[in-house]
Amino acid sequence: MSKQDQRIAILMATKDGAAFIDEQFASLLAQSQPSIDLWISDDGSTDATTAIVEAWRPRWPKGLLTLVDGPRQGFAANFRSMIIDPRIEADYYAFCDQDDIWEPDRLEAALRWMRMQDVDIPLMFCSRTATMSKSGSLLGCSPLFQRPPSFRNALVQSIAGGNTVMLNRTARQLLAMASVRTQFVSHDWWAYLIVTAAGGVVHYDPRPLVRYRQHEANLVGANVSWKARFSRLGRLLKGQFADWTDKNLSGLAVNRDLLAADSAACLDLFIESRSGGVFRRLSYLRRSGVYRQTLFGTLGLYFATICGRV
Repeated sequence: MSKQDQRIAILMATKDGAAFIDEQFASLLAQSQPSIDLWISDDGSTDATTAIVEAWRPRWPKGLLTLVDGPRQGFAANFRSMIIDPRIEADYYAFCDQDDIWEPDRLEAALRWMRMQDVDIPLMFCSRTATMSKSGSLLGCSPLFQRPPSFRNALVQSIAGGNTVMLNRTARQLLAMASVRTQFVSHDWWAYLIVTAAGGVVHYDPRPLVRYRQHEANLVGANVSWKARFSRLGRLLKGQFADWTDKNLSGLAVNRDLLAADSAACLDLFIESRSGGVFRRLSYLRRSGVYRQTLFGTLGLYFATICGRV
């Protein structure tokens, strides 16, 4: 199969996105890749979203455009329904939100890296995003992470939005197998966890390849200010992070057979760090090698461990 014949499936979740979905479709059409199938799972829109999607069907020249009914159980369940859908066949799979704008080389950048890797290894590409306001004004960029992606990082942090993620066929098959067995908190974090847990490779591109639309008034700028950092620390200490971790660990437990030996050993040490006395918890956390991307984040992780909030 030639590179030109390799197909990409874009998995888009929609829910009342009529105000911005035309802009997103236009940016998908502008992608440099010629063979792209669109799969749109609508989660019960009450506006004109599905009508706009149908209007794009005769205008989509790159491949198939398929609209399906979502499970109507929230965004995570909607993406899960597409991850496990056996009808979706492609060589590469990209997640997509309804209200972003993709840079023209967003897919090309991912393919360029993936085509240099072993196709039999689960591969995941992700990147920074440029943040924009509801009206489309650019605000800044998401944090620039420097430490390497790994399972030790994925246990305590999701490094990139799902709107930047692309998977190769091997990674999608792995993720589908894991997702049939369990639900998850967020498709992007779950993909990062499963791919790295199984010994796959994740590449984080420092360039912002997606313009991510933020709708809430308090989400200003690149969300990397000290105020934003302390806000995340506050949520950590309130136990929200522990609830998410519980769900991730539950999902990993039923997929234990998919884990590489090193990942399984790290997971066991991390689980031990969540119980017992303070010194015991800190000892197991240190031995696990688990880390967040920034020094402030890692210090916050250790502080939350002391407080029993991980």
